[in-house]
Amino acid sequence: MYLDQVKNFKAHPILYFVLPVAFLLLMVVNYIFSMGIDTNDVIEQTINQIGVNGAFILMIFPLSIGVFVVWFWVKFVQRQSITSLTTSRNKVDFKRIFFSFFLWASITIIMTVVAYYAEPENFVFNFKPQKFLIFLVIAIILIPLQTSFEEYLFRGNLMQGLALVTKSRIIALLIPAVMFGLMHLANPEVGKIGPVIMVYYIGTGLFLGILTLMDEGLELALGFHAANNLIGALLVTADWTAFQTHSIFKDVSEPSGSFEIIIPIFIIFPLLLFVFSKVYKWNNWKEKLLGTISTN
Repeated sequence: MYLDQVKNFKAHPILYFVLPVAFLLLMVVNYIFSMGIDTNDVIEQTINQIGVNGAFILMIFPLSIGVFVVWFWVKFVQRQSITSLTTSRNKVDFKRIFFSFFLWASITIIMTVVAYYAEPENFVFNFKPQKFLIFLVIAIILIPLQTSFEEYLFRGNLMQGLALVTKSRIIALLIPAVMFGLMHLANPEVGKIGPVIMVYYIGTGLFLGILTLMDEGLELALGFHAANNLIGALLVTADWTAFQTHSIFKDVSEPSGSFEIIIPIFIIFPLLLFVFSKVYKWNNWKEKLLGTISTN
């Protein structure tokens, strides 16, 4: 059991909160300093100075190397194996990672194609082969590292630390979801759509947490998160998003907030949970999500 295995860990509980709290404090400081600043203008100025790919690397590289910081901390400070941080299984199930990745990648591509043909006036064809191929290489390397950092930090280290301290699955589920949402406060999407977009960020964190608890490991969350950010960045960009890239399409519509929030959180994610539950034969939902954690 992913959370129950914390009874075998020997590190002092406070060590599980050092990295998540430090990271969240950095995000809060960033948010405070960004208040009163037009984030879109800052991104545009950066792009003008070092180009789209340069700005993308500048933004994502610190998060991409963050996964190595988490692995180092867990391995050498907490004296815990990376496998136990990843899963309750004897070894990491890469088939689960790839299944989740390709499932969500396929759905994302289909939804983008449908949106394009339904309202083509909302999109501009942005494809430039040479620039796209260069960005493709950068994205394939950096984005999975970035998303893995967030999964290992929130659904891994923080969730296991909360399980160790509180013995409560619901607390271990909810607090990382909220912190995951808060780390996006400085994103330009918040300024464009409004604070209501936090429902999407926190809801996504909740969805990823449910995947982790029900499947007893991070594999499905790792695959989904990588597909969400990578395929999204390759397919569509917009002037008001955090990731502005050499994507295939550019969205020139005004976001309403309803599609970006209601459809994924209340329709698509529950359907995905249903699909995963059938594929991996999940059961005992109440105990896995709301029960207590045995440390005996």
